[in-house]
Amino acid sequence: MAVVVETTIGDFTVDLYTEERPQTCRNFLKLCKIKYYNWNLFHSVQSNFIAQTGDPTGTGKGGESVYGIVLGEKARYYEAEQMPKIKHNRSGLLSMVNCGNSMLGSQFFITLAPELQSLDGEHCVFGEITEGLEIILKFNETICDGDHRPYQDIRISHTVILEDPFEDPKGFVIPDQSPPPTKEALMSDRIGADEVIDDTAGMTAEEIIEMQKEKEAKARATILEIVGDIPDAEMAPPENVLFVCKLNPVTTDDDLEIIFSRFGKIAGCEVIRDRQSGDSLQYAFIEFADRKSCEEAYFKMDNVLIDDRRVHVDFSQSVAKMRWRGKGKGIQYFDDNGDETCNENREKSSLRYKKRDECKVNDDTRSQRENDKRYREEILEHRKHERRKEINRGNSEYSHDGEKYKEEKYRDNSRERYEHEFRRRKEKKRRSRDRSRDREQNKRESHKESKRKKKYDSEKRRRDRNSSSISSEDSKHERHSNHKKKYTRDRSMERYEKFEKHKQKRR
Repeated sequence: MAVVVETTIGDFTVDLYTEERPQTCRNFLKLCKIKYYNWNLFHSVQSNFIAQTGDPTGTGKGGESVYGIVLGEKARYYEAEQMPKIKHNRSGLLSMVNCGNSMLGSQFFITLAPELQSLDGEHCVFGEITEGLEIILKFNETICDGDHRPYQDIRISHTVILEDPFEDPKGFVIPDQSPPPTKEALMSDRIGADEVIDDTAGMTAEEIIEMQKEKEAKARATILEIVGDIPDAEMAPPENVLFVCKLNPVTTDDDLEIIFSRFGKIAGCEVIRDRQSGDSLQYAFIEFADRKSCEEAYFKMDNVLIDDRRVHVDFSQSVAKMRWRGKGKGIQYFDDNGDETCNENREKSSLRYKKRDECKVNDDTRSQRENDKRYREEILEHRKHERRKEINRGNSEYSHDGEKYKEEKYRDNSRERYEHEFRRRKEKKRRSRDRSRDREQNKRESHKESKRKKKYDSEKRRRDRNSSSISSEDSKHERHSNHKKKYTRDRSMERYEKFEKHKQKRR
């Protein structure tokens, strides 16, 4: 037995367990027959759990069975059927809500996920959705408030009974037409079921594009949070750290610190290197003491030449050393060793170390540091000068690039030589194969020709022997016939010889 349930988000077909749950199926069919479920609200939708309806008041406290409608308030509920046991083991099952002490009324729910063992033994399963299972996905995507009520109303608009095997109870009145929606349904404080939601109403094209970009960014951040790349989707990277890439492999931490220190105090500068080989990966992170210095460096150092390489500068998007404590608890930081620190402790420790260094350093060490900086700058200038010399001599931009070009050119030449040798050997094999095939063919033809000549000679000798034994009278006739045969054989022999000569000429 089947019933088609039409809702505001789509239609689905229910197949009832009339043999296992006859009383519950009779109650459900008769309620559908009097259009009791029309305009009923799905007042509770819990994603990946259940979607509950069947209460005309929409509060989850109302509803009554068909026996209560026919017999009165005393028969408002009826006792649930316990046997046979049917488990809530898959999505799309329909189950009556237990109103207490295993008593059932009109409310039922749809399972939105498999293996809901917590509902077994308490609620009564009486049917399943056989067509329109995609409605379950729409229920799972519904946005609800804290009480699990959807912000946009979802209602049963109509029910159609395909077959009813049960008799109507006495005093059962069937309405002529479906009842209209109630005033409570029309005066709902939620978004109407047929109301179209337009988030872009009254917005300009630029605002719409900006809103779409924000949604895409949030979606990407949520995906990164799911895969564990970032601690929280709402977490923002530090605003005082710069990311520098396209560096020269010879550029060191000290070189970058000297170059970027003119914009402000640098709390840390690190060129990222390979753990095994120690080679530079050609990108670095520079942490400034304040945000203003970081912004100034970002605007002035992008596309600047450092060690003959034009670097790219951007704000860091890394949150590898940050962990979200929870809502309202802030962020905790982790150092390179994995030890927990907080933002205030980091700033205090950095200031404490700076003061300690300043106390230890005297005038001689300060002058020594200035000399070291000057020495590093001279080294950088010397490197630039050497690079310009190489370019002027007609070499490649970098010496190692020139060596690499030579190696690639040598490999290309060797590959060409190998391919040429391979083609030559292949052609040689083909020619030898053709020659051997021609020799075999010539042998077969010569053998056939020798057999043909032998046969011709034996025939000639036999004719000579026969011509001497015949009588004189018959000899004339025989000679005439033999002469005629000989003439034809001679002609055929001449044609054969001409054909052989023509064949040899073609060769």
